[in-house]
Amino acid sequence: MLTTALTLFSLYFLLKLYISIMQIGYISQTKTKRPLLMSASEFLKAGNYAIESERLSMTGALVEYLLFIAWIGTGIAWLDGHILLQGEAEKTVAMVLGFILINGVVTLPLDWYGKFVIDQKYGFNRSTLGLYVRDTLVTTLLSMVLGGAVVWGVYLIISSFELWWLWSFGFIFAVVVLINMLFPTLRALFFDKVTPLDDPELNHQIEALMAQTGFVSSGVYVSDASRRDARLNAYFGGLGKTKRVVLFDTLLQKLSPQELLAVLGHELGHFAHGDIYKNIGLVGVMLFVMFALFGNLPESLFLQMGIPQSPAVVMILFLLFMPVLSMVMMPLLGIVSRHNEYEADRTGAELGGKLYLAEALKKLVTENKSYPISHPVYIFFYYTHPPVLERLKALGYVEEADTRSGLEGPCPTSEA
Repeated sequence: MLTTALTLFSLYFLLKLYISIMQIGYISQTKTKRPLLMSASEFLKAGNYAIESERLSMTGALVEYLLFIAWIGTGIAWLDGHILLQGEAEKTVAMVLGFILINGVVTLPLDWYGKFVIDQKYGFNRSTLGLYVRDTLVTTLLSMVLGGAVVWGVYLIISSFELWWLWSFGFIFAVVVLINMLFPTLRALFFDKVTPLDDPELNHQIEALMAQTGFVSSGVYVSDASRRDARLNAYFGGLGKTKRVVLFDTLLQKLSPQELLAVLGHELGHFAHGDIYKNIGLVGVMLFVMFALFGNLPESLFLQMGIPQSPAVVMILFLLFMPVLSMVMMPLLGIVSRHNEYEADRTGAELGGKLYLAEALKKLVTENKSYPISHPVYIFFYYTHPPVLERLKALGYVEEADTRSGLEGPCPTSEA
């Protein structure tokens, strides 16, 4: 059984490397050809940014694989032997949080490099080292406190029910729903400063737009996200009475009011079609499958690893293998999500106008340096949104270019 587990994770690692290599080769061949949706210099810059980000992702995949080998080899046993708390509940929480904390410390340099080297080079990072340290400490503290409460809850369920995996699924699914409700509040409390939109006319237009779809919000807010990052974004956060519209200040700076309304119309399309609840349902299905698998692990796996079949070890194995199961299910989730995006675009076009939505998409691609084309296998596994060129074509915008030219000829992994 241990050999099977190692084989599965190795295949997962090799698949990620293969996808990254295909993507890098594709972009390397296309970035010097006729530019799409942006100037030649911006197109080349977006391509270089995508390549550097993908190379960092490959490094991250390697670190993830080495961590997996270390944990499966002796790491879990070492953790079990060095946390000497008497109470099983306390030891379970300490072991799982220790596992999470060690992984976080090991991967922290990659996160720092992505932000202060790659993002800094391409003009995205606006965070200071002090702010980054503060954000990291706050995130870690929240993870430890909230994560500890969740681990304690799962431990109590495992200790109390024979079908613990089914009850644990229900508990974790409820936590996921709760996080969706609390996300806007937590983000406003600990990270971005969020203030009501100080533009009466735009506020009125947004509220009129929301009324057309029956979206009831607790308000329209602006986030000072530009303190940390230059990318454009907006989100509709929360569920029920906690729903709110949050606009990044960078979005207000770069889009015209008409383009902004078209983008919000797209987001309202997700609400009108119930996509938030569909996505939560899909996450629920994925969690159910994961818990069903890990609730029935054979005893031979634990014997071969030389570790007890304790609640802490089961939870750590769940966290270790969760990326593998997510990778398997991602294509299905991507297909559903891409379909939902097309439908939301139709609503956005109806509410805000096709032209304005198309222009907003083009600006988002340029400002966020999003390379507009990708290798098909990369799209299949990772894209939750359709390629922007396909979205523009669906809106009636035609880009005269051969977007598959990067599939021809050799597939280099170095920059051209």
